[in-house]
Amino acid sequence: MPEDKGWEDPRSVNSPRRILSFSKNRTTTVFFPDSDDRGSGFGVSGDQGPKTSEVYGFVGSITTVVATVLFLVWAYLPENWLHSLGIVYYPSRYWALAVPAYAMMTIILAVGFYIGLNFLATPPPTSFSMIYDEFTREPLSNGPSIDDNEQPIEPISDIRIDQINNLMFNPK
Repeated sequence: MPEDKGWEDPRSVNSPRRILSFSKNRTTTVFFPDSDDRGSGFGVSGDQGPKTSEVYGFVGSITTVVATVLFLVWAYLPENWLHSLGIVYYPSRYWALAVPAYAMMTIILAVGFYIGLNFLATPPPTSFSMIYDEFTREPLSNGPSIDDNEQPIEPISDIRIDQINNLMFNPK
């Protein structure tokens, strides 16, 4: 029977002990990771284990699923089924409707309050601060061009209100 040459070499044994017992027979290799490889996220940086944000995300997603299932079981199963499961202490069924309704109204009122604050902070349309403020940039006058075919890109500036009115309200 022909024998496999790989098994004759004692370093070819596939065992966790091979790393410890035959480490002196291995050649040492040095690896210098590129700075570009660190952004890839494939363990080049030497950090072992998952990141903290990954753990928090996983635990948060599992907790959300479990809480949703528990809420649905509590909200929809009849009381005698809950008693047969051994669950005898739970909140009133009133809260199965009240908590989502209160949460929705809180979100709607918060969005409405935020929009109202933005309206209060915005100056009226007749205010000159709607046209000119401390960040207004007047257009620069163009100097003579060196070459008629090439014109430089104009610097960023605000369009004057008379030009806007002319473009919007002047029929052509």
